[in-house]
Amino acid sequence: MFNFFSLKTLLLIQNLVFLIIIPAHPKATAFNVFDLKEGRTVYGKLKRIKAERTQTLHDIAKDYDLGYNQIVAANPGIDPWVPSEGARVIVPTVFVLPKERLPFGIVVNLAEMRLYYFMSAKGGKSRFWTCPVGVGKEGYSTELSIYTVLSKTKDPIWVVPPSVLKEDPELPRSVLPGPENPLGKYILRFSRLSYGIHGTNRPWGVGRRVSHGCIRLYSEDIASLFPLVSVGTLVHIIYEPIKVGWAEDKCWLQVYQDYENNIDDPLAVVLSGISACEKVIGPLKIDFKKIKRAIKEQTGIPLPVAQADKE
Repeated sequence: MFNFFSLKTLLLIQNLVFLIIIPAHPKATAFNVFDLKEGRTVYGKLKRIKAERTQTLHDIAKDYDLGYNQIVAANPGIDPWVPSEGARVIVPTVFVLPKERLPFGIVVNLAEMRLYYFMSAKGGKSRFWTCPVGVGKEGYSTELSIYTVLSKTKDPIWVVPPSVLKEDPELPRSVLPGPENPLGKYILRFSRLSYGIHGTNRPWGVGRRVSHGCIRLYSEDIASLFPLVSVGTLVHIIYEPIKVGWAEDKCWLQVYQDYENNIDDPLAVVLSGISACEKVIGPLKIDFKKIKRAIKEQTGIPLPVAQADKE
């Protein structure tokens, strides 16, 4: 497994996602927002930054609104807690839209640990917002289904669930709003099963499997999402570790860890996605070496694995 992309691979990528080398610095706003465009399901830019002396990979992930899983997978070989000063860190702010998505509503891809909020505007621009999330730990994975947003609450009181009290009997029965409240300042409660999308007082848990089934967001992201989402909005919970998308007459493959071991034949899933690409782009030249590499390395960084056959 390589620590960084080869020059050849970067040259292939830059046709779609401009490679930017910049000093590390915090983002001014939360969320990545994109206008949806016809004939494209891949958005964003791949960046490289120079790590500063006191930064961890988690610091960099939070600065660029990525989850811990994304920054670590994209930078194998770099110590996530003590990267060397000046280390070149890949910042994978490139997103392939999930196959199972909604024209209007929220999609949470558990395998990717990422939320997408789609809004289709009549007579205006359709767009999507996206941010990283923390998801359920082993044994507490959110049930795959379609829910609705039942209610919205600012400064929620956390009523500690029995399952959590069983694990830690020292906890209080409830926690009032404030810095000790693990729900953060906002929560969007689901229509059933006691799930919700909320903030967190533990930002290191975003991009990890740490919750009891709820979806955790950085404080900045839930603050941005909360006013956008209305009661009754659909929430689709999916599990797609392999995503295939298209843009600029190329077919792109993005692979994350299949931590639930749900996929028996990854290559078959990829080829099915490429078949969908062909319906949009036309006949394709397929690079099987890149496909096998993406499946093996699972960096979460999209690679162009097929392109339009002009012959």
